[in-house]
Amino acid sequence: MEEQKYNDLKLGERGVIISIIAYICLSSLKLFIGYVANSEALKADGLNNATDIIASVAVLIGLKVSRIPADKDHPYGHWKAETVASMVASFIMVVVGIQVLYTAILSVFEKSTQAPDLISAWTGIFCAIVMYFVYRYNRDLSRKIKSQGLMAAAKDNLSDAWVSIGTVVGIIGSQFGLPWLDPLTALIVGFLICKTAWDIFRDATHYLTDGYDIEKIQCYKETVQSLYGVKGVKDIKARSYGNNTVVDIVILVNSDLGIRDAHDISDRVEAVLKNDHEVYDVHVHVEPN
Repeated sequence: MEEQKYNDLKLGERGVIISIIAYICLSSLKLFIGYVANSEALKADGLNNATDIIASVAVLIGLKVSRIPADKDHPYGHWKAETVASMVASFIMVVVGIQVLYTAILSVFEKSTQAPDLISAWTGIFCAIVMYFVYRYNRDLSRKIKSQGLMAAAKDNLSDAWVSIGTVVGIIGSQFGLPWLDPLTALIVGFLICKTAWDIFRDATHYLTDGYDIEKIQCYKETVQSLYGVKGVKDIKARSYGNNTVVDIVILVNSDLGIRDAHDISDRVEAVLKNDHEVYDVHVHVEPN
């Protein structure tokens, strides 16, 4: 199982690398067309993608560090580096979101300038479509390998697709004498980016503080209680290391059982949690009842 986990992380790196390549290409395209077509909105969108490269690199580093085997200083491995990388990405995203909101508010008080060439709108549409497909790829891959870091990158991809759509709306609005569309869409997009950043930050801090889904813990408990030889579950805890779940459980068994029989029951508990619920590691403590 451990080898499969490391292979999943390596597969996740591929998704982040795709994001980085997409950001480099689209950022260059937006900045070039923005200057040629005289579109301040497209240039700002291109700079936004340039900052996203940093966030994606942070996630990539987190995934690579997570694959480092356990050592003397990290006996449980480096799995949480992926979650730390997600938090770093959320910080970068919220900075971008606040910058978009600030720019939008400033544009309300600025006089409208000459409308940019429509090629800038077509460029924005093309970039939004590309980023949406990158988002779909990374979202599906993150669900498959259960990667928090890659899911954070996918949410960043989606927010960038929304930014490009907002840019297009503003550019088209300027063609029809509706300059207020630009700051309005920018405000909406800015809030969307900040909300996405908050969602990623909330999930990352939840995992880093050893928070865990109560319903899943209850499901684990019910599964163990249904096993032959288990008279009850005295205590059960679970925590996450990156995309891995570790369960600590105290089970009650018949006090007349011998050590070997009690050990066999604990082995069954460990096996069923790993096989049925994809738990990475299980620590079972047996108490007589």
